[in-house]
Amino acid sequence: LPLTMTAACGVDCANLKSAFFLDVIFIAVTTYVSVLAAKEVPLGSVEMSTASHEERPEHSGGNAEEAFLWELFGTFRYFSGTIWIILFVTALNWIGWFPFLLFDTDWMGREIYGGQPNEGANYNSGVRMGAVGLMLNSVVLGITSVLMEKLCSKWGAGFIWGVSNIVMALCFLSMLILSYVTDHMDYIGHDLPPAGIMIAALLIFSILGFPLAVTYSVPYALISTRIESLGLGQGLSMGVLNLAIVIPQVVVSMGSGPWDELFGGGNSPAFAVAGVASLTSGLIAILAIPRSSPQKIRALP
Repeated sequence: LPLTMTAACGVDCANLKSAFFLDVIFIAVTTYVSVLAAKEVPLGSVEMSTASHEERPEHSGGNAEEAFLWELFGTFRYFSGTIWIILFVTALNWIGWFPFLLFDTDWMGREIYGGQPNEGANYNSGVRMGAVGLMLNSVVLGITSVLMEKLCSKWGAGFIWGVSNIVMALCFLSMLILSYVTDHMDYIGHDLPPAGIMIAALLIFSILGFPLAVTYSVPYALISTRIESLGLGQGLSMGVLNLAIVIPQVVVSMGSGPWDELFGGGNSPAFAVAGVASLTSGLIAILAIPRSSPQKIRALP
């Protein structure tokens, strides 16, 4: 955007600011559409109010907050083994995803193009090529999302989730192999990578769109169907699922830097952990998540 470049903000900074402005616009539009399109019954409706007054007396604002926290952690005791497996697989899944989400374009700039930040043009060229890979990733993600219902209906949601995690692990293994190959080629530091290397890297980014589409939909569907059979509030229990997503992200963001430095720098150590976590989560999802439909709704004691 024209107004984003200043004396203190170069081309890269201006591009980042432009992306943030576009993000704000898209988030505002999608939020507005969601609020208008979603028809929700307020919690203060007659039925909810009657049930609430029958079960417990009025509380003050401070006690209401304590009750919410108690309800959040109190849901744990009602979770079945399958729900705990889904939460565990989700945590492993995001241990696998977050290194890629953090270092995808950096990996392209450093280990494929052989550049360093703020040193020459190779790194910036790699970052731009990584952005192209993410665009292809989004295209595959969109196509997979359209086919998701048919895939899960035919093979089962848990099986599709497991297969996608194994595909993700194979992609991370391919990234490690590609990093090893480029490290032993003579173009690093003075030339652009060969066309075959660039195509292989873009292909990996594209294929990762399939497991990313599964990650964005299947865990939520699985946890919702199991929670519904328990009679728990889905919003409350989805918060528990989000904890299984956020906590691994915090662990990875804090530990990936020191972990990479322990092995001499680069992104490969973090991707190695991501591959192991993805493979483990895939095997657990295939072997431990039942493909049968959840039980009928039952009342809690």
